[in-house]
Amino acid sequence: MIIVLLILHGLLAVTLLGAITHQALSAAPGAATAGPRSFMRRFRSVNPGAYANAVVVLFVVTTIGGGLLYPQYRLDVRTALEDMQMRAANGLFEIKEHFAAVGLGLLPTYWLFWRQPLMPQQATARRALTWLLAFIVWWNFLVGHVLNNIKGLMP
Repeated sequence: MIIVLLILHGLLAVTLLGAITHQALSAAPGAATAGPRSFMRRFRSVNPGAYANAVVVLFVVTTIGGGLLYPQYRLDVRTALEDMQMRAANGLFEIKEHFAAVGLGLLPTYWLFWRQPLMPQQATARRALTWLLAFIVWWNFLVGHVLNNIKGLMP
């Protein structure tokens, strides 16, 4: 059962990562400028407002999934890291937990600023909130992925 939850959590995290990355890059200044249709220009040309509800739902569901996996992590991975004297790795996971909590706290404000119709005077706030959530999602994804696999990487 824990393997199924871990795979589902990973798939949701990748989906969230894609959604927030698309939105963050399309909300960046200059995303709508004219020019040659390169890969990055097409990647950034999506409607950023269309991702807000999906990001909120995916963030909440992925965080709940992480919470369901947390007891098993505490028993398996964290104890192995402590046995290997890998305090920095444990510290990274502690930061990951705090970032997830901060992200959950930001979601109502994030959603409020992305509600339709989008007001042009709120573009800077939308961009800042989106990039902050994107940083949190990328951090949590990378740290979670590495720490989940670190037992198999270390002798």
